[in-house]
Amino acid sequence: MINYLNKLEIAISEKQAEQFAQYEKLLLEWNEKINLTAITEHEQIVIKHFADSLTPLLYRDMSGKSLIDVGTGAGFPGLPLKIAVPGMELTLLDSLNKRINFLETVVASLSLEGVCCVHSRAEDGGKDKALRENFDFAVSRAVTPLNVLAEYDLPFVKIGGEFIALKGPAAFDEIKQAENAVKELGGEINEVKEVILPDTGLKHKIIFVSKVRQTPSKYPRKSGKAIKSPIV
Repeated sequence: MINYLNKLEIAISEKQAEQFAQYEKLLLEWNEKINLTAITEHEQIVIKHFADSLTPLLYRDMSGKSLIDVGTGAGFPGLPLKIAVPGMELTLLDSLNKRINFLETVVASLSLEGVCCVHSRAEDGGKDKALRENFDFAVSRAVTPLNVLAEYDLPFVKIGGEFIALKGPAAFDEIKQAENAVKELGGEINEVKEVILPDTGLKHKIIFVSKVRQTPSKYPRKSGKAIKSPIV
């Protein structure tokens, strides 16, 4: 783990490497009970889950910042970011209680402080006064189109903060389709960075969206609306 991250110029300690190993162990154990990941080989977990999740750190300093991982699933990218940057405040939000139980087990096992696990849909969480426009960063690693993802994530971001989307090769097509939605939701696409994961040739895009205005109170809309009727 340490050697691979060195290739990305991301440094972690032996203790952090041990935390990643424990996280992997729990991921595989729980994966036999509930569906958490289709990736189960050690090397692939290191590259496609852990290293990929950490790539925003190549461009942003998250120490002392607050971050919400919206639709976190098995904890990616939020938990790897927290392990690598212990000083951040992390909220993990997911709609499935089984996954929240898993995440709480990982947080306890790794003795992580400053982590809150929230069982909620993004649409409901984005209306919660305790969460709305309360974070420096909202992040998602999802196949959901960017115009939909923006409606899920931007309501959580405070003005001056950023929504970070980890996307695949079709990112620029998604950006074109999402320009109006991002603007409507109070955001502005700031920059797009390409990351190549060492030894793989896998190319991923990281989209950084600045929060420049408050999100109108009607967003996010009720559950399912963003997907059925995306902002265009």
